[in-house]
Amino acid sequence: MAIHNDIGKNGESLAAAYLQSKGYSIVCKNWRHSYYEIDIIANKGKKLHFIEVKTRSSELFGHPEDSVTKKKFRFLKNAADEYLYLNPGHQWIQYDILSITFQKDGSPEYFLLEDVFL
Repeated sequence: MAIHNDIGKNGESLAAAYLQSKGYSIVCKNWRHSYYEIDIIANKGKKLHFIEVKTRSSELFGHPEDSVTKKKFRFLKNAADEYLYLNPGHQWIQYDILSITFQKDGSPEYFLLEDVFL
C-alpha cells in the first residue's frame, strides 16, 4: 500500500477517536454505495453528520481541507442522499470536514469545519 494510503487510513482512525472524544457517536466508517464513499457517519445530539476526513503529513502543499473541491463535495452529498434513502428517519443532517495535519514532532493537529456547503 502506498504511503499516502497509510496516512489516510491512519487519519481516519485518528478522526474517529477525535470525534468520539468530542461527543460524537460513530455510526459507520467508510460507508460505500456504488462509487460513492463517506469517510465517517456519526451522530451528535439530534444531527446525523456526514464527515469527510482529509489528512496530510505536513502543510507543505497547503491545508488538507483545501483539497475538498466542489466535485468531491457533490460526491459526498450524493453518497449522503443514498444513505438517507436506505436509512430513512433522520430529520437533521450536517456535512463536516475534519482536517488532520501531522506536525514535525509527529503529533496530529485537528481542524473541524462544521456545517459545510460548497
